[in-house]
Amino acid sequence: MISIFILLAIVVLVLLSGLFSGLTLGLLGLKKSDLERKIRLGDENARKVYAIRKRGNLLLCTLLLGNVAVNSTIAILLGNVAAGVVAGVVATGLIVIFGEILPQAVISRYAMAFGARSAWLVKIFIVIFYPVCFPIAWTLDKILGEKLPSVWSKRELKDLITYHRKVKASGLDRDEERIIHGALSFSDKTVKDIMISKTHAFVLKVGDVIDKKMVLKMKKFGFSRFPVYKNKIDNVVGVLFFRDLVGLSLGKKVGKICDRKVLRVLDTRKLDSLLGLFIRERNHMAVVFDVAGEFVGVISLEDVVEEIVGKEIVDEDDFFEDVEKERRA
Repeated sequence: MISIFILLAIVVLVLLSGLFSGLTLGLLGLKKSDLERKIRLGDENARKVYAIRKRGNLLLCTLLLGNVAVNSTIAILLGNVAAGVVAGVVATGLIVIFGEILPQAVISRYAMAFGARSAWLVKIFIVIFYPVCFPIAWTLDKILGEKLPSVWSKRELKDLITYHRKVKASGLDRDEERIIHGALSFSDKTVKDIMISKTHAFVLKVGDVIDKKMVLKMKKFGFSRFPVYKNKIDNVVGVLFFRDLVGLSLGKKVGKICDRKVLRVLDTRKLDSLLGLFIRERNHMAVVFDVAGEFVGVISLEDVVEEIVGKEIVDEDDFFEDVEKERRA
């Protein structure tokens, strides 16, 4: 009768050993920053796990102390029902296979689910072992300090997005991957990298006359905004909107209708800064100058958006079929 009781106790202890061992690997493998993010997104399992994971050293001490205590008890109980060598071999086999390998392999794969379901039990053990574990955990906290959160570089984030896109369960597709990559990269580029150079821009002079030939030429280029200069090309004084020509009698000079505000930017300006400027100024095109004050090109909101989405936006009115190639020419 005593042997059966001992065997049942051993089974329970082996299960507890597996639980302690598996949770040690599984729960401590979950980053606090990841759990906090999941909680903000409404994950209830993450909320339950975070309650015991937020004090990592206390959790570590509790699980390790519980594991050692259980394993030692298993060895002692087996020594009462078997010879010394046999008890050692059986205890080692039970602990290694059922108390370490199997539970760690399973729980590490489903750490969040196991952690959430067993959080109440872990809290009980934290209370039981608190008098012993708290001083150790407190000392570790003071010596080691707060664990630094995981921070990824832009290159690492892009690689992470690519990895997730390749995993079917993630739900990311190629278009989303491309757009996220573009959003992470566009702030590193400058206006000079994507602007339409002055050799490809359609620029008007103040004295030009709006006639039928001029209108057809403007329409052919497919642009909706045209910089206007006075005397020399570096002296841009206005912007003519193609829509301003609707209903306008031919024969008028450009200088009479180019009263739009000119947005001037340097070619060294970062694209994220330019995007903010477009939004603040409620303007969709800027005239680009170099540090010497020379007119070098134009850039539009569409150019910035194309850089973010990672794809050329070509409509039926665009003059160039491959605008990107023309820009680099």
